Amino acid sequence: MSVISHITLGTNDIERAGRFYDKVLGALGFERLPKPPGKPPAFEKGGMPTIYLYPPEDGQPATWGNGTHVAFVADTRDAVRAFHQTALIEGGSSAGEPGRRPHYGENYYAAYVRDPDGNKLQAVCYAKED
Repeated sequence: MSVISHITLGTNDIERAGRFYDKVLGALGFERLPKPPGKPPAFEKGGMPTIYLYPPEDGQPATWGNGTHVAFVADTRDAVRAFHQTALIEGGSSAGEPGRRPHYGENYYAAYVRDPDGNKLQAVCYAKED
């Protein structure tokens, strides 16, 4: 069991965020959880942590934190590349092309993107070459 229950990312457009995460997290094997109509999207990959998309509770616009990001484990380097490419197709932007990051570890292969609300996401594969 994960030590993290869930991660909540702020959004200003639930429908847009849901479509983006359906595709981008789908590239990493996540699935959208069934929810009653009107409930914000939630995603899991075989259990916790759950990724939730919510507008801020205080009614102010959703913003991203400088220096913060959520990193998702990818099983293969191909999955890292698919995550990055899918994010760009679905309206995100690149925050770091797929590639080795030897300063983080010998087999560390990652890509960084920003979702349409500016949240920074990462996919990382720790496996040796595919």
